[in-house]
Amino acid sequence: MKKLFVLLSGITLIVLCMSCEKLFNKNDDSTELSGGQSPMGEVGATVVSGSMQIAGVSNFSAQVTALTGGVSSYSAMATVTNPVIRNMMANVPGVTITGNTISMVDMKVKQTTEGIKCESGPNPGILVNYNSAVGDTYPIGSTGQDRKVVKKTGVDDYPYGLMLIKTIQVEQIPSKLKSNSGITKITYIANHKFGLVGVQVAFDDGTNVTFPVYNSAQNK
Repeated sequence: MKKLFVLLSGITLIVLCMSCEKLFNKNDDSTELSGGQSPMGEVGATVVSGSMQIAGVSNFSAQVTALTGGVSSYSAMATVTNPVIRNMMANVPGVTITGNTISMVDMKVKQTTEGIKCESGPNPGILVNYNSAVGDTYPIGSTGQDRKVVKKTGVDDYPYGLMLIKTIQVEQIPSKLKSNSGITKITYIANHKFGLVGVQVAFDDGTNVTFPVYNSAQNK
């Protein structure tokens, strides 16, 4: 059940979200992103997770359907055969359920060559700025909470497909999720070239799970 909730959380967060020199320059702006338009945010770009079915959830995909003023609109879809999860997702704004298919539309995300920012949903704000340093924080809307950069090693040590890549990792302590599901933190794993490459969720029993994220486009 926890892994299933993680996957659905990842769906929302993915659509909400290698130049070495650029990856390790610091930018102190914690509320806005600079940089040019990322190909990952252009119309037609897609995002998928792993193909393995987890507790009745499979076939997740998302696509950019519009790009207006630098903000991308995403539509996402997944197959969900678990009736409990279908009922839970029915209460999420923007979600439509038809049989075993769950879909979401018009999720707003800004993607530039410098990072990713959620423009809609309950947790708006910068998801990652590739130029940040460990310890930097990004405010989450008006919640009074922050996302925090917790790791940036500067070496190719993260497995991604058949490669090892450099990553920046941003941690969020989601108080509402924690109280409702036993989740203690979510860590967004990103790379300047490939964007969001993974979402790791830690549970209060000490276990964690990481879902890979694959984009059809990439930064140059």
